[in-house]
Amino acid sequence: MFSAEPIIYILVFVGVLLLVEGLYLTVFGKSISLNNRLNRRLDLLEKGAGREEVLEQLRKEVSQHMAGGGIPFYQVLALKAQRAAIAFSPRQLVIIMALLSLVSFLLLTVATTGPLVVRLLVALAFGIGGVYTWVNRKAKKRLAMIEEQLPDAVELMVRSLRVGHPFSSAINIVAKEIPDPLGSEFGMIADEAAYGRDISDALKNLAERMDMQDLRFLAVAVSIQAQSGGNLAEILHGLAQVVRARFKLFRRVKAITAEAKWSGMFLSGFPFVALLMITLLKPDYYDDVRETAAFIPAAITVGVFLAANVIFMRIMVNIKV
Repeated sequence: MFSAEPIIYILVFVGVLLLVEGLYLTVFGKSISLNNRLNRRLDLLEKGAGREEVLEQLRKEVSQHMAGGGIPFYQVLALKAQRAAIAFSPRQLVIIMALLSLVSFLLLTVATTGPLVVRLLVALAFGIGGVYTWVNRKAKKRLAMIEEQLPDAVELMVRSLRVGHPFSSAINIVAKEIPDPLGSEFGMIADEAAYGRDISDALKNLAERMDMQDLRFLAVAVSIQAQSGGNLAEILHGLAQVVRARFKLFRRVKAITAEAKWSGMFLSGFPFVALLMITLLKPDYYDDVRETAAFIPAAITVGVFLAANVIFMRIMVNIKV
């Protein structure tokens, strides 16, 4: 007897992810996309908004997720949402989780015959887990783009300093020439500096918010130069070379370990695929042993070993650069 329920569960979860992305693009449009050539700050300025108004709006968007700590369990998602620069407010994200859980429950009720409690728990897991997975993917993509843009931004600052511009002007040039996501971040720093904030503090805040080592290097270099003096252009030139070499090394390590990563993913995922195929092709395969006393302890033991396998495989191929 063929059981389609496992496929239905997978399709519902995939549908949840697509629905979140669809809602996001529907509400905010292409202007929020990471690959937008004109960064969002410049776009807002071109539409007629004042510099102070744009800065206030961007700062509000940056801090809104960390300010949502009063919402139950939201702190788990807040940091990821902040780094991903999700335009949805915390309350909107929670409402979306609830709506997706409801949609998942209705779909599971129509398409499956599982117990009510199981459908409720799975629907909640799909609603919350789907939003978390989507936000986490957005955060990783945005941080990866910032890492890739940073060497070009630092070299642009070096060229600006060498022709005689002050550092604040160099930051402003980066804000105008570099697209999002780094362009708007440096634009906020330029605007904050124009209103009196120390640039070193603004860079440190950005580095901590993004939890990015290369940005910390930049903040420390600027801070040391401000306190002890020196040729900032040469310091930043050396930093740009280090960051670019580190990025190149990371890409090389990623290429070298690609086979091992895919092997780890295959070995980690194969037991689940095998279980899914057995459930689909022969749903009564475990009927003879399901009622025995050893079945549940054996299933738990296998689950623990599978989890340990996934963790150790990830540790083995996760090489820090």
